[in-house]
Amino acid sequence: MGMTAEHTALEARDLYRFFHAGDDETFALRGISLDVGSGEIVALVGPSGSGKSTLLNCLAGLDEPDGGSVRVAGERLTRRSEAERARLRANGIGILAQSANLLDHLSVAENVAFARRIAGRSGDRSAGDLLARLGLEGREDARPSTLSGGEAARAGLAVALANDPVVVLADEPTGELDRAHEELVLELLASRAREGGAVCVVTHSERVAAAADRVVRIEDGRVVDG
Repeated sequence: MGMTAEHTALEARDLYRFFHAGDDETFALRGISLDVGSGEIVALVGPSGSGKSTLLNCLAGLDEPDGGSVRVAGERLTRRSEAERARLRANGIGILAQSANLLDHLSVAENVAFARRIAGRSGDRSAGDLLARLGLEGREDARPSTLSGGEAARAGLAVALANDPVVVLADEPTGELDRAHEELVLELLASRAREGGAVCVVTHSERVAAAADRVVRIEDGRVVDG
């Protein structure tokens, strides 16, 4: 997909991230740049420990890179206060991380409604249709602690998509799903892209990578292909 600057929903430039362990300094990201266009699905692939999840956390504003910048819909996410980053996440970024994004004291449907409310969206739109599309009929009133791993992953995606975000960032969204439910998740991500969202997915699944418009391979904190 060809992209111009005005169609670039997510822009990362020269991202560096390093961690200290005693006197040792380990680089997780070594100057990664990445653009994801509106309507595009990009799969991030590579071996474990290559920096994929660190990159996703920096793109989401959950972690601050040591160098470089991230912009979402043209607005700078890096070098902002946590309150400002949280506002940008609530309004423009849907996140499905390996650490669940579900609040356990709320039901599945209430989690979706809460995600809409903190972004200032109307809270009265039913979560039922979104949950039904993810095969969660009858689980609207369930608490997250009662969900199976696969159900929790799908409920987390419903929360990530609750506000029709400009950018969707997902870390192994189908890791605990069987083939049928993986197809449901892929179709919902594709639907968000068709509606103009930019989707960036960390995955080890060949089926997820095959469904992406572009595959970006990361090794040792660098983009090596894509």
